[in-house]
Amino acid sequence: MSKKKKILLLSDDMRMSSGIATMSKALVMGTLNEYDWFQVGAAIKHPDKGKVLDLSVDMQKRTGVEDASVKILPWNGYGNADLLRQIMNSEKPDAILHFTDPRYWTWLYDMEHEIRETCPILYYTIWDDLPDPLYNRNYYESCDWLGAISRQTYGIVSRLTSLTDKPTWKPHSDWQVSYVPHGINENEYKPTDVPSDFRNKILAGKEYDFIFFWSNRNIRRKQPSDVIMAFKGFCDKIGKDKASKAVLLMHTTPSDQNGTDLPKVAETLAPDCNVVFSTAKLSTEQLNFLYNMADCTVNIAGNEGFGLTTAESVMAGTPIIVNVTGGLQDQCGFKVDGKYLTADDYIKIGSLHKWRDWEDKVTWGEWATPIWSRAQSLTGSVPTPYIWDDKIDVIELSEKMEKVYNTPTEELKKNGLEGRRAFIEDMGLSQSNMCQQLINGVESTFKNFKPRKRYELFKIV
Repeated sequence: MSKKKKILLLSDDMRMSSGIATMSKALVMGTLNEYDWFQVGAAIKHPDKGKVLDLSVDMQKRTGVEDASVKILPWNGYGNADLLRQIMNSEKPDAILHFTDPRYWTWLYDMEHEIRETCPILYYTIWDDLPDPLYNRNYYESCDWLGAISRQTYGIVSRLTSLTDKPTWKPHSDWQVSYVPHGINENEYKPTDVPSDFRNKILAGKEYDFIFFWSNRNIRRKQPSDVIMAFKGFCDKIGKDKASKAVLLMHTTPSDQNGTDLPKVAETLAPDCNVVFSTAKLSTEQLNFLYNMADCTVNIAGNEGFGLTTAESVMAGTPIIVNVTGGLQDQCGFKVDGKYLTADDYIKIGSLHKWRDWEDKVTWGEWATPIWSRAQSLTGSVPTPYIWDDKIDVIELSEKMEKVYNTPTEELKKNGLEGRRAFIEDMGLSQSNMCQQLINGVESTFKNFKPRKRYELFKIV
């Protein structure tokens, strides 16, 4: 019988391809020497809903951890209180780790006192932008440990957990907040030669001199149509002959009701430009091939928690163009007076997304081409009352694409390799460091955790 502590993970099913699912798998696989894992695999409709799947043997083979224990309970949607009670009774986890947007799991936080009778609640938070989400503080209050996925998130959480300007807002003596940097597997995403048959299949046998790569969900927040329009502007700038040898490769679902009909956008608004869509489900190795095929990867998403694709791109040695928003800021290697900005710096800074305040005051890594939003608009919904929507200017993106295009090939490659080195050695953006920081936070929580009584009795004097 395993002597490891068991963690119950509530997040997207780690077998999925979403960013949350991908990182859930990375966290699990990187900590199997320390913990056993049981996941409620949420977010999609599962044909095997409610059937516990044992992935232990597969994980043992993939990681070399002989006593690895990983089980998944697939579930449609995001679970409920009764399901959690059943799992708590049968699996008896030592801790619960929640990793995704808290608004999908509001029932979890309503059960705070029930859960914390026996085990701590850990939350790896992905919040991505300002103004500080006061509406999230109630969720944070229910947790024993808060891990922040980016420096900006660390600043947000640190500020919110220290508020004292309302009677109910008092710092908890047992609160712990840690910066757990989003990490990329440096052994999976790396510079490599791309097989010619793979390249030919993706590009339909055509040869191109320059490849801009975009890989995201086709949703409005990711701004895929703006990328196409910027590419159109870029093609107009460099002229027809050069443009005929440049391509925008988009790895996504081309038509999505949550986004738009991208082939129609390209056909109608950029008819003379090469826009190619990659739709196949790819292995990690094949996705690494795409990053290595690319000369530059683009991500201009607004309020982005981290931006997995551009981080993977840098780890593969390919430069990036990114919107200065949310966790994308971490990927730029921003410095002030020659020193990398730290997580603690962001407690005071808040964010770099306001160009008037920061564009001329910071430097950044040569692998990154940051674009500041020239105007911010406040957007929101009922569950998310407010958040800045940082949209970049399409014309400026065209100009940045032209600048990267005109950079000599050898210099681009050198810049990309410097990004990989900096990610690993200077900025701690490797999977191994992420997992170690998670372990540090979890172990500290176990050390300090004191079970709560569901009901506290007070003597009235």
